Amino acid sequence: MDNMHSAMDSLVHGSNTLFLLMGAILVLAMHAGFAFLEVGTVRHKNQVNALSKILSDFAISALVYFFIGYWIAYGVNFFQPAATLAADHGYALVKCFFLLTFAAAIPAIISGGIAERARFVPQLCATALIVAFVYPFFEGVVWNGNLVGPRRGRYRDGRLVAFAPSSIPFLALGSWILIIGWFGFNVMSAQTLEGLSGLVAINSLLAMVGGTLSALLAGRNDPGFLHNGPLAGLVAVCAGSDLMHPIGALATGLVAGGLFVWTFTAAQNRWKIDDVLGVWPLHGLCGVWGGVACGIFGQTALGGMGGVSLVSQLLGSLMGVVVALAGGFAVYGALRAVHGLRLSHEQEFQGADLSLHRIGATSQD
Repeated sequence: MDNMHSAMDSLVHGSNTLFLLMGAILVLAMHAGFAFLEVGTVRHKNQVNALSKILSDFAISALVYFFIGYWIAYGVNFFQPAATLAADHGYALVKCFFLLTFAAAIPAIISGGIAERARFVPQLCATALIVAFVYPFFEGVVWNGNLVGPRRGRYRDGRLVAFAPSSIPFLALGSWILIIGWFGFNVMSAQTLEGLSGLVAINSLLAMVGGTLSALLAGRNDPGFLHNGPLAGLVAVCAGSDLMHPIGALATGLVAGGLFVWTFTAAQNRWKIDDVLGVWPLHGLCGVWGGVACGIFGQTALGGMGGVSLVSQLLGSLMGVVVALAGGFAVYGALRAVHGLRLSHEQEFQGADLSLHRIGATSQD
């Protein structure tokens, strides 16, 4: 009987470890999505830099989160014998891997906002500080700034100058990779098979669809808006994917898609904020909307699971904004003062590919 009980425990631990590992791999694959979304959106002369930043940022993120960030967030370190770490099929290690892929998404997202004009080494330093200290602080409690200015030539006489994406196919590829990986991001956040919920899966799907359709309509068939719409919906549904009724998730996505199109357009044209990939409208405003939407559509009166407060969601969302702004300005402000963040005029004109990496994205031969 004891042997059977031990075998069942081993099966459960092994299954949970495999489940979480699959989730970690899916979220890891999202970094390819971040890369291609940025590659397709920036101008051709900055494609190599976009790819190099995403991979380098991930490597730095993995190191600092494993040794510092995870300890700050959860009070756990891995300075133990390998035999101890391998207990329960190494579930604790795979959990760190899974959460690490979330943490590493932060600099990947920031990369798109400051694309084409940020220096390489200061960005890696910012990645290390954010993933080691800023993100784990907020992560442990509850579960960026426009510091480089617009790209040169983006505004002339106060008017926006269009910088067309270099590759819509790459942009679309990045979007699709992120969409697929997001189901690992949301569904497998349960971290065990016992906690798996089909509600999270269908809510993620409907929010994605809602974001797509509203961005398609609000963006008037623009492919850039179309392929960012599903991401807006998925960002927004993260907070309440396990609490909302599917119709509430659809409504959340519909609002998020339209919100992204409107705020991205206003930021570029009216407010003169040159956010290349629309990072703050997509991940900032749509994320805040998602936190609030969780407090609305999670209520039992609207078909939700209940157990959530609109006031707590508002306060939690506000706290997230405060931590992000304070941490972002502290890290990037310090780096700008000490080392500088922006490429020189000549480097930016030449493009980050040739000026930093000494090779172009494609050969002209």
